[in-house]
Amino acid sequence: MSKVKYKYDPETLAYVPVETNKTKPYLYGFVFLVASALMGLLWLFVFGLMDVQTPNVKKLKRENEHLVLNYKLLNKQLKDVHKVLEAIEKRDNNIYRNYFDANPISDANRKSGLGGVNRYKNLEGYSDSDLIIATRKKMDELRKELAVQSESFDEIAKLAKEKESLLSRIPAIQPVKNEDLTRISSGWGWRSDPFTKARKFHYGMDFTAKRGTPVYASGDGKIKRADNNSSGYGNHVRIDHGNGYVSLYAHLSRYNVHKGQKVKRGDIVGFVGSTGRSTGPHLHYEIFKDGERINPLNFYYGHLSPKEFEQMRKAAEEQNTSLD
Repeated sequence: MSKVKYKYDPETLAYVPVETNKTKPYLYGFVFLVASALMGLLWLFVFGLMDVQTPNVKKLKRENEHLVLNYKLLNKQLKDVHKVLEAIEKRDNNIYRNYFDANPISDANRKSGLGGVNRYKNLEGYSDSDLIIATRKKMDELRKELAVQSESFDEIAKLAKEKESLLSRIPAIQPVKNEDLTRISSGWGWRSDPFTKARKFHYGMDFTAKRGTPVYASGDGKIKRADNNSSGYGNHVRIDHGNGYVSLYAHLSRYNVHKGQKVKRGDIVGFVGSTGRSTGPHLHYEIFKDGERINPLNFYYGHLSPKEFEQMRKAAEEQNTSLD
């Protein structure tokens, strides 16, 4: 038998029985269970997922941490590489390009083409986007600067090759060896003509040596002439060195080259003689620049020591009679 509950009624001043709803306890129990279940799910979502992870989740987390660490190390290495590249760029502008008279490359040109459109938009929106984007930017900058520097080195190599070729073509050695010389009989300037005895300008240098002494090309070039069809020179050779330079070797006893032949500095082009307008065995040597004769004395830096050059200068300046 169930217990009857009473409540006091102030109007009747008496206790009256309380009518009970038999379904309410079940409703309250259901609500409690639902609330408990929701709280459990909330606790699992908020706290459980933070602490309790599946093996795959743990593996992915470790891989992500490793990836972030590698990106940070890569950033540091890229900074170190950039410092080295900056040092190379400074040497390139201040030494290499300056030596070969090439204009320096500005920082703007070295880094051009990296602005404008946001090329890293697809990398945005991730937890490590800033790190990844910064790394990509450094890599792109290095790639651009390395490409510009590579082109600069290609240009310098070409200029160096051209300069080396130019230096080898300039007539820069004495055409007769010192040990083969009897003397330098006449230099550039006013001299007494051996035939007329009148003062006449001598446009070259005379090297006295025995007949048959080898005569050497003073620079790389191509044989322009090897004949005796020029008045006064007798058997003579002319070498076109390019860049407006031509050297002439006169009064030869015989040739060792022919027209159109390419020669290197130091090759034998002929032998000392006394053909043409000459009073004795010697080599008459001239240099032309852009069609004008110039003093050969200024072009013996190829093998003479300072002492030998000074001796030659004094001998060439003596006021004597030329041999042609």
